[in-house]
Amino acid sequence: MNLQQLRYVVATAEHRTMTDAARSLYIAQPALSRAIRDLERELGMTLFARSGRGVVVTAHGRRVVKLAREALDAVREIEGLAHHGGPAGEAELRIASTPSLEPGLAGRLLPAYTAEHPGVRVHIVRCDGRDAVVSAIRDQRADLGLTDLPVPGDLVTHPLERQEIVLISPPALELPNPVPMCRLDGMRLALPARGSVRRRELEAMFGKYAVNPVVVLETDERNGWLNAVRAGQASLLWYRGMAEQAGRAGLVVRSLEPAVRRVIAVVHARRRLPLIAQDFLATAEKGTAA
Repeated sequence: MNLQQLRYVVATAEHRTMTDAARSLYIAQPALSRAIRDLERELGMTLFARSGRGVVVTAHGRRVVKLAREALDAVREIEGLAHHGGPAGEAELRIASTPSLEPGLAGRLLPAYTAEHPGVRVHIVRCDGRDAVVSAIRDQRADLGLTDLPVPGDLVTHPLERQEIVLISPPALELPNPVPMCRLDGMRLALPARGSVRRRELEAMFGKYAVNPVVVLETDERNGWLNAVRAGQASLLWYRGMAEQAGRAGLVVRSLEPAVRRVIAVVHARRRLPLIAQDFLATAEKGTAA
């Protein structure tokens, strides 16, 4: 048994298919299957059972996965001590975030955290949507993620706040406040890229209220959205908490009627977090309570 096999077991349990687990580990699927079979033979127990195109974790497997996660967490903490001389000495905290939430992360949460933990370097893993945040956490490219809910049940969620979705428009556009949903029909909008989670959610909202806006820009780049609004080309649906930048640019922020809100949360894998990640959660939750 070795650490590589333990990583393979954890990845397979999280992804529930050998193909997806192998892709996340950047190895060939047959190599992963062979390593799992070798470990099962060594342990004398079956860890995964076939189920359609995927796998399910057996009773023995659940126990092994739990212990494997604990072992890998311990290894990461030991490596952190070796590299940084202690949990707070020049350590790096990796936080995955969607483009729409990154301004709030950088503007509110990070200053409060770094003020209390100046020895920690924070790296923001930029993700083009909720699915990408989930993948970054599952693939261990990020310790924490900031996204809106819902996320898959294999992740732990720490809700921070409910954010209102608002309409950001050029100042020349005459609209009431709040803006009735029916007024979105035929409106020129900048939207997230086609096929993204955010785009699908907005399209579901448009379908619910039987509106058909005119799409003039499709991108997941925050600056692309705002530039289109500044140029008077389109309006934008965005979170109110992230709209301060728009207000400073002379754009108009209006509520929708009926109001639309999303729960914003810090999310992470079901494993023991590094101390610096635990400290960030404590800071975020304290800021929310305040």
